[in-house]
Amino acid sequence: MANMDPIKKFKRIGVVGVGSMGSMMTFAFSEMGLDVSIFDVDRTNVDKVTNWAKSAPNVKGKITEFYNIKEFIKSLEGGERKLFMFSITHGEPADQVLSMIMPDLKKGDIVLDGGNENYRRTERRQKECAEIGVSWIGVGVSGGYQSARRGPSLSPSGDAKALELVMPLLQRYAAKDPKTGTPCVTRIGPGGSGHFVKMVHNGIEGGMLSALAEAWSFMHYGLGMGYEEIGDVFAKWNSEGELRGNFLINIGADILRTKRTMKGDGNGEGIGNNGFVLDDVLDKVVQDDDGTEGTPLWSLMESAARHVSCPTLAAAHYMRIASGNRQERVQVSKKLQMPSPRPIINSQSSNEAIIEKLRLAVYSSFLSSFCQGLELISRASDDESWNIDLGKCLQIWRAGCIIKSGARAALSNLTTLPICKTSMSNMKFIDAVSTELHNSFGALKDIVIEGTKSDQYMPAISATLDYLKYESGLVLPTKFMEAQMDYFGAHCYNKPGVAGEDPGPVMKGPHHYEWKVA
Repeated sequence: MANMDPIKKFKRIGVVGVGSMGSMMTFAFSEMGLDVSIFDVDRTNVDKVTNWAKSAPNVKGKITEFYNIKEFIKSLEGGERKLFMFSITHGEPADQVLSMIMPDLKKGDIVLDGGNENYRRTERRQKECAEIGVSWIGVGVSGGYQSARRGPSLSPSGDAKALELVMPLLQRYAAKDPKTGTPCVTRIGPGGSGHFVKMVHNGIEGGMLSALAEAWSFMHYGLGMGYEEIGDVFAKWNSEGELRGNFLINIGADILRTKRTMKGDGNGEGIGNNGFVLDDVLDKVVQDDDGTEGTPLWSLMESAARHVSCPTLAAAHYMRIASGNRQERVQVSKKLQMPSPRPIINSQSSNEAIIEKLRLAVYSSFLSSFCQGLELISRASDDESWNIDLGKCLQIWRAGCIIKSGARAALSNLTTLPICKTSMSNMKFIDAVSTELHNSFGALKDIVIEGTKSDQYMPAISATLDYLKYESGLVLPTKFMEAQMDYFGAHCYNKPGVAGEDPGPVMKGPHHYEWKVA
């Protein structure tokens, strides 16, 4: 029974929520041979999928639409258990649907939650469902809607027995490592650990997105390079060196070469007889402001709560937040009158040299983003007793996900060092990582200096520079800060060169000086 073909074993799956992600999951499951029942509170989403299915060439399983949730649930009965895939906005919407289907769930049913959900909510639903014998599996789904159709990276967690049942199906669905063919899915651990890993994946993604956008801006506004010229640079970065095989750089090259056409994209965008589609895009990221995206924010909240320094991720996120309210920025720009990015004075012959430094700065920022994210996962794993294998996190990020990157190569020995696989509080302890960050530091510093002089926007890249300095610094200005805190708050301090205090454990020092009598 354990070796039964997962398609024959489950036969049908019910997809709840068929927007951009759920619709692509529906087609993928159907192309695998599963019959798929679909339901969405928005009838237009159901209609779109039904219409697309009529002309889809590779549909094997039957796609059946439902507008009544009771009929939808009934369509999944008849087998050993009902299997659901939720693709719903995090928070209240998923709770509402769960309350709608809960009366019709029975012992043995399995719900796969493929939304970007907060891991604590996942754990709450797991407990609620366990009371009636139903397994709620939190499944992080990485890669966007294209990967949802062609094979995403998956990070499931929850009840071990239920996961054993569905893992063959998830392995069939998941992206495959192009080198080994290994499915990019693994059981992350118990509880909400899978959604936690997906949350951190999205935090890492934010750091990488910002560093690359900053590099584009540096070349365009600083070096005066055209879009296609920058696209050629990105294509080169993606084909060789430390950044090879990078998803974001690859699609960046595509974006920079995409011109308006008289037909456009067929959906009303990109229409024109000259110029680039990128020029139609406003500098305004609103997903963090309108509540549709929570994972980057949760990553930062977790990093602060668990005392893990993630400044590259944080700086990237705060620029996104500022970008969302362009109306305020328009008003503030009139008040502050800050300079816009200016051309960097360089002869054409030196552009190659500065672009190479920029490549290394981006690499350093990417690698630092991975370090920060993995350290956060490691800390949470220890705190929650999840026993997450960090090597397997890297393995599932080899394909089908947004942070697919050669930048993680320096971390690859996590898969071969047993002492590091489940607990690694600081990725910079790994020789390959520390060597790479050391070797790229000079270029990173030069780029930040050059960019600062010409007023380039580079929050994530500059945050990475400071991160590397203070993470390894032994004469931090916090010496003075600690003295001031002791002065006004009697916070106490440790002494340098005293055994047990320097370096000593992370705990309050035994010394207080009465700087001024109260």
